[in-house]
Amino acid sequence: MNSSIPNKPSSIAVVIPSYKVRAHILAVIARIGPEVERIYVVDDCCPDNSGDFVETNCNDPRVRVVRHTVNKGVGGAVMTGYAEAIVDGADVIVKVDGDGQMDPGLLPKFVLPIIEGWADYTKGNRFYDLTHITRMPAMRLIGNAGLSIMTKISTGYWTIFDPTNGYTAINARAAAHLPFERISQRYFFETDMLFRLNTLRAVVVDIPMDAVYGDEKSNLKITNVLFEFMGKHAKNFTKRIFYNYFLRDMTAATFELIAGLILFLFGTCFGIVHWISALATATPTPLGTIMLSALPVLIGLQLLLGFLNFDVANVPSRPISKFLPFEPLAVGSTESKTGEKRPLGPVE
Repeated sequence: MNSSIPNKPSSIAVVIPSYKVRAHILAVIARIGPEVERIYVVDDCCPDNSGDFVETNCNDPRVRVVRHTVNKGVGGAVMTGYAEAIVDGADVIVKVDGDGQMDPGLLPKFVLPIIEGWADYTKGNRFYDLTHITRMPAMRLIGNAGLSIMTKISTGYWTIFDPTNGYTAINARAAAHLPFERISQRYFFETDMLFRLNTLRAVVVDIPMDAVYGDEKSNLKITNVLFEFMGKHAKNFTKRIFYNYFLRDMTAATFELIAGLILFLFGTCFGIVHWISALATATPTPLGTIMLSALPVLIGLQLLLGFLNFDVANVPSRPISKFLPFEPLAVGSTESKTGEKRPLGPVE
């Protein structure tokens, strides 16, 4: 292992969502290093009974199996694992898939920025090393590029890439303040997490990594979720703009946005109306009318570009976790393997 974790009293937990990964999960657990204190395998109502399989065949004392009575998706499984880790006193929680695509040996690189206090959340990025990108299936490569652009716009994290990467780590204090019951539980989970983290003004850092593609099957088909994702991105973008530029704070960018939209829409609508009128009457449009349409459009566009420039520069840069109160018992709840209610995240 090339990276090392500083000698600090930080408890690290790993959450492994388990659904149809029976063939790989034991190898993943075996490769998790001694720096990890607890490992939570969340059996998400797996048809292969992966929870029973792990309990029967894994002797690692750090492993704890948590079961869902109904399938909640990867997001629901991760939230359950987060809740268990928070209650058990973890400081950093790492999420690793059980399909063998993520190298547990990289875990120290993911937790280091959080332990040293210059990040609240870290995530993998398979696009850092261009020589390795060719290993990624072409459809997955194109899909990730498109989703990355949409994610930048909707979440406000303009400096990150590869949003669907599920190799992540989070400060437990930040995790405890997430609205778990509102976070998407299915394939939009990783992206929705970024949106929620932005509402906390959490600092997110990309960690270079290289994914391994073997005989495992991905349940995510980009072509099937593209339009669903576009709708959710639009919703999150609208909410983010309202939260950051109207509810939480009002800056010069707020007025640039308002004035820019008004001028751009006025100029566009005014121009379309007079263009249609000119076509219907077969008369040329006066130069003054053209200018009255073009000028607001140009000024409005310039103001909107100014707002965009401000938004790009407004990426959170000051870690927030150490300033957040940590009361893991004063949160919502989720069902554990025994059917009892365990703490979860607060509801907005």
